[in-house]
Amino acid sequence: MNQIEAILVALLQGATELFPVSSLGHAVIVPALLNWSMNQRAAEFLPFLVMLHLGTAAALLLYFWRDWWALLRGVVGLDTAHQVAESRRVFGLIVIATIPAVVLGFLFEKLFRSLFGSPLTAAGFLIVNGALLLFGERIRTMGHRKLATLRVSDALAIGLWQCTALIPGISRSGATIVGGLLRGIDHEGAAHFSFLIATPIILGATVLEVPKLLHASVAPGVLQVATVAAVVAGITAFLSTAFLMRYFRRHDDVALDPFGYYCIAAGLGAGAWLLLR
Repeated sequence: MNQIEAILVALLQGATELFPVSSLGHAVIVPALLNWSMNQRAAEFLPFLVMLHLGTAAALLLYFWRDWWALLRGVVGLDTAHQVAESRRVFGLIVIATIPAVVLGFLFEKLFRSLFGSPLTAAGFLIVNGALLLFGERIRTMGHRKLATLRVSDALAIGLWQCTALIPGISRSGATIVGGLLRGIDHEGAAHFSFLIATPIILGATVLEVPKLLHASVAPGVLQVATVAAVVAGITAFLSTAFLMRYFRRHDDVALDPFGYYCIAAGLGAGAWLLLR
């Protein structure tokens, strides 16, 4: 993988990680469509993607630093009694929502890893992702519940929805936002919780995968390329987050529809191209 391709993938990942269109699906499909030199089955490909996610996690921490600072102060008991109780409850919900993906990702790591090298499979699941977004909008539970009203059952349900994103082509943010909509949260609140629970998932994956970039089987210079790409992905992700939070705040009727139609069109187009070329 050359530097230019790495930067382009970083821009793509940073722009699509928070958008409900599956960054992993795009990272698998686009290089195949453009005949890039990167080997998606190489030992360093998945760790490289995780480095990009580290940039995304940094962007999320920066954008939502007030939330995390308030949670930290509450968890360690540096706030008022009410705020401490509330912060610890919200932190517990984030942990609960994170557990399902961690468990399934650990148990079925080899199965999910094998899907990263299949652009055609990713294109098929991109279509499924689009249908999921359109479906979620139409069966959503209309409501404007605040994050503070979430229960353990709500967090667990959203966490189970997050598990579908272990498959390239299914969007993590899209699945969790749909899960939130089905629990009566509006688009902005669902996106907010989705982005909060993304951070421990991404950081956890980074801890597991980044050391593999230092393995002898990884080509020289990959770590340096991945680090530059991670910075690019982080900047792009920060801008994407700012745009999306504003977008969901202003469009609480059918906010996921444009993304759903895009995913179906992109999946069909990519699948046709891969089959017929």
